[in-house]
Amino acid sequence: MVNLNFVSLKSKFFSLKLDMLIFDESGQSSAELILLIGGMIVIVLIAMSFYKSYILSIGDEISSNELNNINKSIESIHSKF
Repeated sequence: MVNLNFVSLKSKFFSLKLDMLIFDESGQSSAELILLIGGMIVIVLIAMSFYKSYILSIGDEISSNELNNINKSIESIHSKF
């Protein structure tokens, strides 16, 4: 008789736990936010891979423009002396 009560109590406990897990949605919004941010990161990485050559050429272009400006400044200072 004691064994049956323990089994009955145990099954009720697990069914209550299962019900709590099914209806507990407290972490759902956090999980959705993490998935949303992860999706945005994936989209940015894919876009960067498509525009990789363009992004790299911008860096070279900026460097060459800066060097040209520095050379012109040095030449103008040199001409004054």
